[in-house]
Amino acid sequence: MAERGETGSAGRFGARYGRVARRRVAEIEENMRDEHECPECGRDRVTRQGTGVWECGYCGYTFTGGAYSPQTPGGRTAERSIRAALAETTEEE
Repeated sequence: MAERGETGSAGRFGARYGRVARRRVAEIEENMRDEHECPECGRDRVTRQGTGVWECGYCGYTFTGGAYSPQTPGGRTAERSIRAALAETTEEE
């Protein structure tokens, strides 16, 4: 009999949905469960409280973000655009 490896969080799907889909789910869930950097205090204590809700375990700062990560690529782009627009308005004054 072959040795069995660890199945991880996607093991709940059994043999269904294909290897690639199960691997993606496992990677996303692993990243979601990692601790992330707090935008307020800078410590790696941010954990997911619910869908899109993140909270720092150190300072208690609660904020919204992506469903599976506190910052999304679209959110980063919007943040850069806002910063650039604010920088332009301060230069004009």
